[in-house]
Amino acid sequence: MRAVLTSLLMVAAFTSVAQNEPSYVKEHYNKMDTTIKMRDGIKLYTIIYTPKDATKLYPFLMERTPYSAGPYGKDNYPNEIGPNNSLMEEQYIFVVQDVRGRYMSEGNNLEVTPYIANKKSKKDVDESSDTYDTIDWLIKNVQHNNGRAGIVGISYPGFYATASLPGAHPALRAVSPQAPVTDEFIGDDANHNGAFFLLDNFSFMNGFDMERSGPVKDYENPVFKSSPKNAYDFYLKMGTLKNTNSTTYYNNKSVIWNEYLKHDTYDAYWKARNIRPYLTNITIPTLVVGGWFDAEDLFGALHTYEAIEKQSPKNNNHLVMGPWTHGAWESNEWKKFGTHDFGSNTSKYFQDSLETTFFNYYLKDKGNFAAAEATVFETGSNQWKSYSVWPPKNSTMVPYFLESNQQLGVTKPGGTNSFTEYTSDPAKPVPYTNGTFGSRNNEYMAEDQRFVASRPDVILFETPPLTDDITLTGRIQADLFVSITGTDVDFIVKLIDVLPDDEPNIATAPNGFQMAGYQQLVRAEVMRGKFRNSYEKPAAFVPGDVTEVKFELNDVAHSFKKGHRIMVQVQSSWFPLIDRNPQKFMRITDAIENDFEKENIKIYHDSVHASHISLPVIK
Repeated sequence: MRAVLTSLLMVAAFTSVAQNEPSYVKEHYNKMDTTIKMRDGIKLYTIIYTPKDATKLYPFLMERTPYSAGPYGKDNYPNEIGPNNSLMEEQYIFVVQDVRGRYMSEGNNLEVTPYIANKKSKKDVDESSDTYDTIDWLIKNVQHNNGRAGIVGISYPGFYATASLPGAHPALRAVSPQAPVTDEFIGDDANHNGAFFLLDNFSFMNGFDMERSGPVKDYENPVFKSSPKNAYDFYLKMGTLKNTNSTTYYNNKSVIWNEYLKHDTYDAYWKARNIRPYLTNITIPTLVVGGWFDAEDLFGALHTYEAIEKQSPKNNNHLVMGPWTHGAWESNEWKKFGTHDFGSNTSKYFQDSLETTFFNYYLKDKGNFAAAEATVFETGSNQWKSYSVWPPKNSTMVPYFLESNQQLGVTKPGGTNSFTEYTSDPAKPVPYTNGTFGSRNNEYMAEDQRFVASRPDVILFETPPLTDDITLTGRIQADLFVSITGTDVDFIVKLIDVLPDDEPNIATAPNGFQMAGYQQLVRAEVMRGKFRNSYEKPAAFVPGDVTEVKFELNDVAHSFKKGHRIMVQVQSSWFPLIDRNPQKFMRITDAIENDFEKENIKIYHDSVHASHISLPVIK
């Protein structure tokens, strides 16, 4: 949801990346632009593509989007419709709708509209009711339908797909939330574990949260003009979060930006926007999709699937996790990413073997859908794996202990008062990526970490060369024992696959990088220290006291090959991906430059305070 706006528009309007003849849709589908009245009287702009062959009955396949349902007008056809070409050629009644308050629809748009569990009147509306009312109208007013509907969507539209599940219309028979926005304080888009994702949100909201006086085919201008060439320098010179509302930038013109800055704890605002508690007793077949390299909603995919599993005992719920960035499974071809070469077209496999068969089976009674509970691509070995449960039952959490002399091992350390220390300076934050980029470098999630490994404010621990392959499948947990000289600090923990010193170069290696000794990022996550005990009630550190900081990293499916090393890096800034912590217990949105302080940080590794990372090892 929070990527640079132009990249989001690539997957908007229900079109695939694959190319077709411009005339295909027009030759095979009739197009109707209309509005559908919701129960509260608001009209939502809806575009309907109906197969010209009127001898059959067809199911509806719908996307609801804040990114424009266009092209608008009965004579304006897109090159593609539907999430992939196979489904387009299968013939469905495709429906694309502007959600309320966006583009050509009436009403007001809310950030991740809260779900209303107990609706008492027609004025109580949310995305669930809007979806219900839309399906009800379609079933009654569009000819040649078979009485069934499905919903699919990526990112923000993925949230709308999830929101269709509670209080669903009886005709809704198949739903695929893909990279769905799910919990914006704990793991998606806006914040991770309370740490604000500055880089993505600052640029995204500039092109998204623009004023409008009513339905529009296009928004005229961003909130402010900005085109940074060097994001690191740009945000460092901007200074504090407070400065983002200066006259140069948002100037209090963005409602959502102001909401973000105001709600700096896991308060009622964020809790209301977490759809997970309402995913109870879901029996509609669901296909939850995510990517291991998704910089925006990796958390959303994994935790949407998890919520349905835990709260819906009789669910028909499936998970697909592939080696993709945000929405890359919709591309025509996805064989490589960064230095990864997957050895096959992973997006084509998903579209033909999973997505198309899923909707065909549940909406058309065509063929069968025999996918496993979890279909997961394992990086490192480049294999698709099928599991009856996720995480797999034969996955065991194994603690890898941080040790002195930069070692990482499975034996708990002995001794007392053993630690590794570093100084974190907010004036010189650790960059999240290597190189000069104006916007987010999408490859940072698989990037070589040698560019920061020698910094004095980054500490590392690694195993000896592995004597056998080690495969991880499941969630990771970091458990640090720390002391700091101040009252707040961030912790970023990275899990890294270190290639052997004799690793040959490959054609996809970035220019100037040797693959020998390459430190390939596998997974990383941040914890804002003051939220270590509670997201609702932040707590200051006591200077000098040893404190436990425990948090989860998202799941992995990765095989560390024999001869490789497992490395863990720890640091306290990740800029400008996340905002700078002043390292002083306070409301960060109120901080001024004088509030930012250097901190001396100790990470302990002894018998009493055994810092470690628990890895889900397949036995």
